[in-house]
Amino acid sequence: MRIAHHNINAQSPVFIIAELSANHNGSLENALETIKAAKRAGADCIKLQTYTADTITLDSDQEDFLIKGTIWEGRKLHELYQEAYTPWAWHKQLYEAATAEGLVCFSSPFDKTAVDLLESLHSPAYKIASFEITDIPLIEYVASKGKPVIISTGIARQEDIELALDACHRMGNHEIALLKCTSSYPAPIEEANMVMVRDLAERYGVITGLSDHTMGSTVPIVATAFGAKIIEKHFILDRSIGGPDASFSMNEAEFTAMVQAVRETEKAIGIVDYELTEKQAKGRDFSRSLYIAQEVKAGDMLTEENLRSVRPGFGMHPKYLKDYLGKPASRSYHKGDRFEG
Repeated sequence: MRIAHHNINAQSPVFIIAELSANHNGSLENALETIKAAKRAGADCIKLQTYTADTITLDSDQEDFLIKGTIWEGRKLHELYQEAYTPWAWHKQLYEAATAEGLVCFSSPFDKTAVDLLESLHSPAYKIASFEITDIPLIEYVASKGKPVIISTGIARQEDIELALDACHRMGNHEIALLKCTSSYPAPIEEANMVMVRDLAERYGVITGLSDHTMGSTVPIVATAFGAKIIEKHFILDRSIGGPDASFSMNEAEFTAMVQAVRETEKAIGIVDYELTEKQAKGRDFSRSLYIAQEVKAGDMLTEENLRSVRPGFGMHPKYLKDYLGKPASRSYHKGDRFEG
């Protein structure tokens, strides 16, 4: 999978996305400063969300359109999205600002008109948000553009994942990534289930990663260890500016620490290799080997008292100890001499 100048595969570094979402809090200046801060924090990408309140829901007072069981308890969907949306008139400037910073920029579209806008901006990829995984017509339209499609699985059953994948495949698009996600805000760490990152990759043969709503860096670190190649976190200049997503978003210092932790985790994972580096080989100097522990004259019997396996490792391999115990020494030795047989 290639997104702009990033080639994302099993051997590549983790592609780290800073999710802007509603964290501009209605200010273009905040949005532009957030892009600069994301670059400083080590992100590879800034991601937007492209909708209006009217393209994502209905302006209705019916009970179904009141939010229940989340941090937005009791609010109308239309009211929340009217507050949270990123004005479409900003998109071109935000894409250009990201490019100027050397960041990739793409978005989550929530209807066909949003896809059309993003196509006009030459968006290099698309993200399907967790709650849109059941919108098969939208997924088909996105996939038909031939760009990589990243799909969050926060509310998905296995059938939903397979229907979404099939929708992409019908459009001839096989450039797909699946992100493990827990759609709670913030998400409990015990519900992260990071083993799913590996299972999704093995089960569906796709790039996998994490769209994270937990607090802190622990879950991204574990995801990296399980093979995540994409990590997305909500990013904000400062939680004090407020907004619908502020409470579960990382500030610049926290995001920077997460990026560093992910990069260190990548280094720690390494590769399967039984050869020793030069430094590791030097460490064998401190391994065990056979040394003379007491004065020995030629012909003296070798015993556990005068021939021992000790540090350092310059003498004969300890595996030969039993071959010589109870046999006469072939020559004289001083205490501390390497045993040579």
